Amino acid sequence: MKRLFPLFFSLAIVACSSENSANKKYTYPHSRKVDTVDTYFGVKVPDPYRWLEDDNSDSTKKWVDEENKVTQDYLAQIPFRNKIRDRLRQIWNFEKMSAPYLKGKRYFYSKNDGMQNQSVLFYKDELNGAGKMLLDPNKLSTDGTTSLQGWEVSHDGKYMQYGTSKAGSDWEEFNVLEIASGKLLDDHLKWIKFSGASWRGDGFFYGHYDVPVGSELSSKNENQKLFFHKLGDAQDKDMLVYKDDAHPNRMFSPQVTEDQNWLIIYSSEFTSGNGFMVKDLNNPKSEFKTIVDLNEKSNDYGVLDIVGRKMIVRTNHNAPNYKLVEIDFDHAEEANWKTIIPESKSMLEGVSLAGDKYIANYLVDVKSQLMIFDKKGNKEGDLPMEKMVSVSELSSDRNDSLVFMSIATFTGPTSIFKYNLNTKQSSLYFKPNLDFKTEEYETEQVFYPSKDGTKIPMFITHKKGIKMDGNNPCFIFGYGGFTSHYSPEFRIDRAVFLESGGVYCVANIRGGDEYGETWHQGGIKCNKQNVFDDFIAAAEYMIEQKYTSKEKLACQGRSNGGLLIGACETQRPDLYKVCIPMVGVMDMLRYDKFTIGRAWSSDYGLSENENEFNCLFKYSPLHNIKEVSYPATLITTGDHDDRVVPAHSFKFAATMQEKQQGDNPILIRIDKNAGHGSGKPTDKQIEEFADIWAFVFYNMGMTY
Repeated sequence: MKRLFPLFFSLAIVACSSENSANKKYTYPHSRKVDTVDTYFGVKVPDPYRWLEDDNSDSTKKWVDEENKVTQDYLAQIPFRNKIRDRLRQIWNFEKMSAPYLKGKRYFYSKNDGMQNQSVLFYKDELNGAGKMLLDPNKLSTDGTTSLQGWEVSHDGKYMQYGTSKAGSDWEEFNVLEIASGKLLDDHLKWIKFSGASWRGDGFFYGHYDVPVGSELSSKNENQKLFFHKLGDAQDKDMLVYKDDAHPNRMFSPQVTEDQNWLIIYSSEFTSGNGFMVKDLNNPKSEFKTIVDLNEKSNDYGVLDIVGRKMIVRTNHNAPNYKLVEIDFDHAEEANWKTIIPESKSMLEGVSLAGDKYIANYLVDVKSQLMIFDKKGNKEGDLPMEKMVSVSELSSDRNDSLVFMSIATFTGPTSIFKYNLNTKQSSLYFKPNLDFKTEEYETEQVFYPSKDGTKIPMFITHKKGIKMDGNNPCFIFGYGGFTSHYSPEFRIDRAVFLESGGVYCVANIRGGDEYGETWHQGGIKCNKQNVFDDFIAAAEYMIEQKYTSKEKLACQGRSNGGLLIGACETQRPDLYKVCIPMVGVMDMLRYDKFTIGRAWSSDYGLSENENEFNCLFKYSPLHNIKEVSYPATLITTGDHDDRVVPAHSFKFAATMQEKQQGDNPILIRIDKNAGHGSGKPTDKQIEEFADIWAFVFYNMGMTY
């Protein structure tokens, strides 16, 4: 699919308040406490704000409104807040475009004229021809909160299946368009989550869940099943293709090969590692054949193609940095696998088919390098590109000699280049123009030592000619998990900070895949403290090198990165002036109780395991808040976040407000009709970033 990406307890209400003592500057809403205590392996763990987990209760909704009022009243008194918002609008207003994607005889792409809440999907019959609008998500809702989440064109090029999401939820609804006429067909499918679609003939395979019992935004997601939908049928007529009642947490993703001869089903239960099975669609008597079974120690597998009966697979099995192998369907035992592109010292981030070549995207010290291989795995050369860049999008087709590359940097927006495999010539296809002087800024990469001596890469972006006097405002961003990484990319909102003399850092800490699976393993489960040590060391490095000082230092992360900020703030409250934990996982003992949370246990571990409980309890942000002075903190979440449910942020905010002993504000900004971040409309993004930067500037003594 084309992607735009336990124990028993008692509950008794106690009359208690989290209002501040007299020596504090701020009066926060009353957060009542309940006498909830869980016992883990003899350790009693209070959870006094458990009631905030109920997102549908009147008391939670009232608390949300009261907290938002306190936050908005505080932000409203910042004199330059509106000025920052206005400047963000100016910078944001430039044309954005995705790399053209060839399917059949048409090129598909998305485009945003600058300030549209959602990008619009277009197609061209010829690459240099006029674009024709296919789908405008801005017309699907009045406030821009319905977004296009993914789409897939049928093999004959007649139809397009697409998924939409409302208010940022992970739940999707599928519809089908007739491409030539733009007609919306009657097909409408619901309760779909974490599933693409893959066409075969007059229908497509997809996965969906039963209608949730309880809150659709917080209930656990279990028992996903794979179906085939035939065009024109109602959803209740869809044919069940596969289910696994013995493993309710498993999810299934379909892939039909380009020749439509094979159906591949990937099975996954965690955020990393999968298994896959294959079925011969031309043989009515064919059963699914398991090629790789799924277990807790599974590696990652992705089938690039099936040629004849030979599967071309990218995997990190016995290759932490990944390799490309050939697996014979009839002799699929590992002993018979043949290596096409062997593992190298750099991580093989992806492989694409382009004409009769493989385009391999390597991550070299967190920067992109593209290499061309023939079908036998012989290297033919590199695709030309600058050094401090990343390939944010690579679009190619087995029937075309053109390769489109979206190239990103920290100092300017994404440009698209076109490379011709036949002529070996590269040319600029699209370059945006914006109101930001990119030439005045530069990015350097450093490698600093963490607590255990491991060298951690970090990108540092700032104005040219910066003075190393310790007085520069500094903003450090990190993630550190789930085999994800942050290579060079242009974040529009960071421009207002850079223009004000700020130093923007991205620390490539362990837990991600910057250096393959070894780097990932170094930051998971009981190694998770390495992630926080790496990030703390980044701040200490910036201070030691006189880029900045503690009074000028802010940090931010979102999702797993929100956990990162929560943990670093509670472990080293003396190190930062401002902390921005966004949509963070804050309750490490109960994260697995909601929506898709249990899938994260491959990175985090589970509190039901004694050894893992001991590790989680030591760093869980919610459970390590003490009565000390904390940095100025702005917590952000969305009321429709069904990835990391807002209860994490709610309970963290209530506890921080209760125990804060200093004069710095502890605020929470709860976005209405917003989720984890995907599909958030432009207007909401600008409002959120204006508030964040106003908070950062104001608490670091900056003006704008």
